[in-house]
Amino acid sequence: MIRRDVLKSLAAIAALPTTAWAQEPGLRLDPEGQPFGPETLTDQARTLAAGPYQPRPQIPESWRNLSYDQYRKIWFDARNALWEGTDRPQRVDVFPPGLYFPQAVALHVAEQGIARKVTFDMAVFDTTDKFPQVQLDDTLGYSGLRLRAELEKPGIFQEYAVFQGASYFRGIGAGEIYGISARGLALKTADPMGEEFPDFTALWLEAPRAGSPDIVLHALLDSPSCTGAYRFDITPGEVLQMQVTATLFARTELTHLGLAPLTSMFLFDDTMRQRFSDFRPAVHDSDGLLIHNGAGEVIWRPLANPRTLQISAFADLNPRGFGLCQRKRKFSDFNDLEALYHQRPAVWITPGEDWGPGAVTLVEIPADLEIYDNIVSYWRPADPIPAGGSHQMRYSLRWGADPVPAALDGPIRVLNTAMGGRPEGGMIIAIDFEQADHVPADLGQVEVTLRNSAGTVTPGILQRNPETGGPRLAFTFDPGGADLVEFRADLHLNGTPLSEVWLYRWTA
Repeated sequence: MIRRDVLKSLAAIAALPTTAWAQEPGLRLDPEGQPFGPETLTDQARTLAAGPYQPRPQIPESWRNLSYDQYRKIWFDARNALWEGTDRPQRVDVFPPGLYFPQAVALHVAEQGIARKVTFDMAVFDTTDKFPQVQLDDTLGYSGLRLRAELEKPGIFQEYAVFQGASYFRGIGAGEIYGISARGLALKTADPMGEEFPDFTALWLEAPRAGSPDIVLHALLDSPSCTGAYRFDITPGEVLQMQVTATLFARTELTHLGLAPLTSMFLFDDTMRQRFSDFRPAVHDSDGLLIHNGAGEVIWRPLANPRTLQISAFADLNPRGFGLCQRKRKFSDFNDLEALYHQRPAVWITPGEDWGPGAVTLVEIPADLEIYDNIVSYWRPADPIPAGGSHQMRYSLRWGADPVPAALDGPIRVLNTAMGGRPEGGMIIAIDFEQADHVPADLGQVEVTLRNSAGTVTPGILQRNPETGGPRLAFTFDPGGADLVEFRADLHLNGTPLSEVWLYRWTA
């Protein structure tokens, strides 16, 4: 590793602020601060929305033109982390600009009512000798930040969240690796006119108190259609918890917006092995959309990688929660020593108030490679936000292997869905449910409800899976020329729901 490699030339040195050489290495705060209080960001977003959208300046072309391999040759030196060497319970790293991040994000630290900007300094990064010469000017800044805390061992600060790129952020519980992402807001997702990606243009970290596990992050959102003021109350742990409070201000009428959006990847599993020649039995960051709707039903919708774009809307009134889950948790489920998909988190979202009428929306985009995020889910309100109007919302995100609250432990879960063709024609579908104490030993007592929108199905057969110990519902179906078939299946015991409601859309 070669420190300050890009500072070799005199021209690059001259471009640096003179104060860069006057202090010890580490992230530095501008000595001049600005007042920062509970309403500062909301007032700023409201004022910003009253005027036309102004894009941020782009960083120099030499940074924007970095290749992927070149960008990997510059990285943050963790010894320069914010609050390194102090008794603060958090450490904060920053990411360099460039490549996919052509605009800087303004970073600030707020303490005792004053916010100070984190100034850009090339000295906080390490590079190899393969990192090219790049221009340094006043448009530069960091592209995002990473949060670290003592998750498993005292004195070892492990990362648990990243805010970087548009309004994207990612999180993990202790011992997990990154997979699914969240966003501040989704606009016009899968719209024929094209999607709009709002940006978190500035972030403010409240200096954490010694001994407290929590940290508060504020974010200013801006886009051609709206602005927003966001507050994240973040608590790391086995399950990472984020409490989000946000106010949106509409520049234009917002008719297609997605609240609490999640973005994930699904390539294939046991429902579609015939499309992929792969040594692994499954490849995905998430395998299903889980919904606890306002009527009290718990719905499991396995994800699909369709051949054409498909959008599913689950109409609801005041949803209790929803999320994208990764239920396969054994290495053998994926057999991948590098990607470790079995260690990727699920995310569960709980509204903080009644969200009214709308729909949990699922967008499934065709993908041929696992490098693409092709799954999006969000809450789409039924009523648009008029131009000049505002919208307040609260919700929580829980990131972890099993982040769903215990209140949903009633119905037994769907563990897996598998399907394949029959030599004589048609398809076989097998749905495995988990075992629980209230599942009777005699499965003959269990009632099966099975419905389909087209084609023909055989009566479902319920058997016990000797490996899981739980029930397996199997049936065959013939689409009969239909290009699309919607299925619904669930189990009941004495008229009471025993299982989650399994929903699936089969496409030819």
